[in-house]
Amino acid sequence: MDTDFDTHQEMLRDSVRRFLANQAPMSFVRSMMDDPAGITPEVWNGLAELGETGMLVPEEYGGAGMGMVDLAPALEEMGRSALPGPFRSHAVGAVSLLVLAGSGDDHARWLPDMASGASKGTVAIIDNAPMTADQSSTIATLDGDTWKITGTKVHVPDGVCADLLLISADTADGDTGIFVVPNRTDRLTVSPLDTVDQTQKFSTVICEGVIGERLGGTDAPTALAVVQDRLGVAAVLDGLGAASVALNIAVSYAKERRQFDRPIGSFQAVQHLCADMLQTIELGRAGVYYAAWACDSADATERHRAVTMAQAFSADAFYTIGASAIQVLGGVGFTWTHDIHIYYKRLLTLSTAAGGTTGQLEELASIILDG
Repeated sequence: MDTDFDTHQEMLRDSVRRFLANQAPMSFVRSMMDDPAGITPEVWNGLAELGETGMLVPEEYGGAGMGMVDLAPALEEMGRSALPGPFRSHAVGAVSLLVLAGSGDDHARWLPDMASGASKGTVAIIDNAPMTADQSSTIATLDGDTWKITGTKVHVPDGVCADLLLISADTADGDTGIFVVPNRTDRLTVSPLDTVDQTQKFSTVICEGVIGERLGGTDAPTALAVVQDRLGVAAVLDGLGAASVALNIAVSYAKERRQFDRPIGSFQAVQHLCADMLQTIELGRAGVYYAAWACDSADATERHRAVTMAQAFSADAFYTIGASAIQVLGGVGFTWTHDIHIYYKRLLTLSTAAGGTTGQLEELASIILDG
């Protein structure tokens, strides 16, 4: 695996970094904390004009036809800026599920608007009850030619902001389907959740016989497995960016803050803390970029193993970086006016995603024990 970015990938990273610095600085992030959508049309349209919303969309439908490795630098930059809004749920989750679970007709109908950013999507694939790979507590029944969906989905990212929800549900014959449901439709309730990290929005989605259009692909379970892995990689890449900024903030503060007539960065205890943070980031970087490559190029078993390992490491390690940065800053790190707490809480969300370290290690054990 080549770990160096090519010229095109570096240009994409630089363009996203400049755009976010100009259009989504920390003042913008703070202004979006209490906004249910978490994004403004201006910022969303700007990302679309850069081509970011359609990176994973095939070229024939208006996208770039790229993979997770190409999208990875942009995802890391969005973590660095603590960007709120539905980018991951749309550009990684909804787009991937439409591409993988949809038919040619589905692609032609939905993907052009997804690529252009004219329509924002998200995925509702986690059930209120525990879900296995082949079973869902959300049920879809066929009434004549109409599919009606009943069930509750939890931890739905950006549910309020999305125009379309892609909902997984079991059918009467035991099959799993993916259904496209417009937001704000009859018998659909989308309730925002209060979370520690105000830069990332989650909702509970309740379907009470809501009408949906079934995607015409033939292997929804495989599509769901790929999408869950891609979303896992995207979350870790976001955490990598946030952790990198947390380290930079801590190091800069350690150089400036003086105690006993010396910068606190001259004390070994602080130096060791910062050195450990750097080592953890570089280990996490290697793991998550390998996982991104595996999403594009490895078989299903290696892809899932690589993603699970990256999540298992980062869920605890990146959160520890945020906590360590708070320790370096001391009392100022606990104040609302300092930016470090925003990154700390973003990393806290990563530490609990997909079961956290414990859940990921259990999944990794099952992968190994199952051969």
